[in-house]
Amino acid sequence: EPTNHLDLEACVWLEEHLASYPKCLLLVSHSQDFLNAVCTHTLWLSGRLLRLYGGNYAKFVQTVEEEERLQLKVYEKQQADIDKLSDFVRVNKANGVASSAKSKKKVLEKLETGAVEKPKLREPSLTFSFPECSRLAPPVLPFDDVSFAYPGSEPLYEALNFGVDCDSRIALVGPNGCGKSTLLKLMSGELSPTEGSVKKHQHCSLGLYHQHSTDVLDLDMAPLPFLRKVFPPSVVKHTEEWWRGYLATFGFSPEQQQSPMGMLSHGQRSRIVFAMLAMKDHTVLLLDEPTNHLDAQSVAWLQSYLEGFKGTVVAITHDRYFLEKSCGWILELERGEGKPFEGNYAEWLEQKAEAMRQERKADSRLQKTLQSELEWVRSSAKARQTKSKARLARYEEMLDAPQKEELSHSASIYIPPGPRLGKQVVEAKGVRKGFGERTLIDGLTFSLPPGGIVGVVGPNGAGKTTLVRMLTGEQAPDEGELVVGESVKMICVDQSRESLQGDNSVFEELSAGLDTITLGTQEVSSRAYCSWFGFTGQAQQKPLSKLSGGERNRVQLAKVLKSGGNVLLLDEPTNDLDVDTLRSLEEAIGAFAGSAVIVSHDRWFLDRVCDHTLAFDAAGGADFFEGSISDYDAWRARRHDSGEDCATSAAG
Repeated sequence: EPTNHLDLEACVWLEEHLASYPKCLLLVSHSQDFLNAVCTHTLWLSGRLLRLYGGNYAKFVQTVEEEERLQLKVYEKQQADIDKLSDFVRVNKANGVASSAKSKKKVLEKLETGAVEKPKLREPSLTFSFPECSRLAPPVLPFDDVSFAYPGSEPLYEALNFGVDCDSRIALVGPNGCGKSTLLKLMSGELSPTEGSVKKHQHCSLGLYHQHSTDVLDLDMAPLPFLRKVFPPSVVKHTEEWWRGYLATFGFSPEQQQSPMGMLSHGQRSRIVFAMLAMKDHTVLLLDEPTNHLDAQSVAWLQSYLEGFKGTVVAITHDRYFLEKSCGWILELERGEGKPFEGNYAEWLEQKAEAMRQERKADSRLQKTLQSELEWVRSSAKARQTKSKARLARYEEMLDAPQKEELSHSASIYIPPGPRLGKQVVEAKGVRKGFGERTLIDGLTFSLPPGGIVGVVGPNGAGKTTLVRMLTGEQAPDEGELVVGESVKMICVDQSRESLQGDNSVFEELSAGLDTITLGTQEVSSRAYCSWFGFTGQAQQKPLSKLSGGERNRVQLAKVLKSGGNVLLLDEPTNDLDVDTLRSLEEAIGAFAGSAVIVSHDRWFLDRVCDHTLAFDAAGGADFFEGSISDYDAWRARRHDSGEDCATSAAG
């Protein structure tokens, strides 16, 4: 417990020191953030057994959760076999076929003797609803000529005027560092404007969820006693039986309700925070990146959760499917101004493009980018699939196309091509990979063609990052072959951001002290290259230690992509990126004369760039499908309806 009684500054110093410590380290700590930042392995002591897991604490929680699900699948299959044999023995015994019944009975007895126990932890469905909130006359949360600046810094906004009304669904969008999180703090009253006023309706009740909301949870306590402590009988007069039923509506089984929250996944902890929010009659919910680190099922749960809320939602998110389905207003923060649009994400793109045409201030590149995304949003599923296949057909043309003539005058991300790819890029033949007794990947077989871009999806802990590590040679398959072609030059952007040097500025990290950067056969100004990733002017001198998560991600992308390769490995490249950078990255990958393997939870991003899908399931199986993630979902639904198994290779 080295962090006990240390202040924040001392904890940060110790974390950085231990993260770069060159020798072995054995650490006992209750601090999840500390464990995640420092540890590369986790030892779990439970039931007098000590088990070793690869990865930090967050990865450990995901792995244990997946093991429980796999155990349930084995249990259910075994129970089905037992039931089938029991029926056979009963029928044959009744019909007088004693020999057959006796033979099967012996098999049945062996099965029952060696049967696995039913897993204790299950993932119940969520059935809760929000309490009815009071309808308030507008405006609920008006901003009148609001300006704000942090001490010693330029103003983030000047003279903002807008109002938040009841029933609104508002998304805040804008580049990293534009002040989205600060705006939520102004709404909540955590910060005050330097000029103007934020006048909250006298009957308005605010509920705030941000990326550190789970820090309020006592991870040593179980959900049930924790909520009863937070809401004691003097505040809320409910019995223990009522609290058990309440937690059940948020998907917590009786066992999970009594399990330490430190053993729950991030998504489950988020549910506890939402359970705390739902205990009060809030009229406005303020959500800062609520979908970060959530898998697809958890994001769908959150969308359903918000559909039942009768009040106002103001959200910051980079998840464009969430923007598309959950938001009715977009407030864009740009150059100190707040620009409201009524509509979801696709409609906002329409309105933004039209506004830019009318103002005649937009450069041709940005208009072209917006138009491209609009065309994609409007296009049919069949048209998107045709476009994906067309990319493979024109791979040779892309490879032979001349590089950009004037890279120094470009304003978008450019990925320099590597050597020409041969016929063999990446081929998996019956690959199996496990850790201890657990099989993570079983019988994986696929072949990635030259120019192909594959999106890798699946539940947390299903083996997506493990596949990336096997492709880079960091790990090896237990069985089978994973062949990387001789012509392949691979570059990898992982989630760790460990290669960034904290004392460097953005410019120093990307330029290595040189005025120009070589991209393929051309040179570009180092400062121009920094600007492609959103770092202009003084932002290039910003120390890496002061960057936000999205800014660090952009630096990591810029640093790795400039090296040039013909196969990209991208592990969650979209985390914390703003929408403009995402669009630029999509265009760059689309124009890249090579292949790519992309692990991402951002389904919109995968739909835009991928022409193949590799979908892992919880039992170690995988489907390799020619088509986008949306095409795959439709194919899988058809297979499910016809009763076919989906854990097989697919084309189409």
